Amino acid sequence: MNGNKGMRIVEIKEKTPILIQKLLNIWEESVKATHLFLSDYEIKNIKQYVPHALSEISHLVIAEDENGCPVAFMGAENETLEMLFITPEERGKGLGKTLIWYGIKNYNIRKLVANKRNFVIV
Repeated sequence: MNGNKGMRIVEIKEKTPILIQKLLNIWEESVKATHLFLSDYEIKNIKQYVPHALSEISHLVIAEDENGCPVAFMGAENETLEMLFITPEERGKGLGKTLIWYGIKNYNIRKLVANKRNFVIV
């Protein structure tokens, strides 16, 4: 991975409460850094549904740092990328691209679920 030495991609088979909490923290950090169109109230409201979404997604993949701590995750369902969140510290290092390519290769991802207000044109 570009700029992500020591990172490891892991397919999650057992979605433990501890893992779900770690991923919920990543989700919240990522959303606060990237979804500037959402208010704190809206983030708090959406957050209550995230653990269920994480538990129910067919394919959950995380990126772990050299210490085995999750720093990013993606969820795929029916050839669709449903979720992709990266800690602010790891953004811009190619990790998102790595996860997307992993999903294309392993889950035949062909579609993306996204909020149109979340796109940034550079």
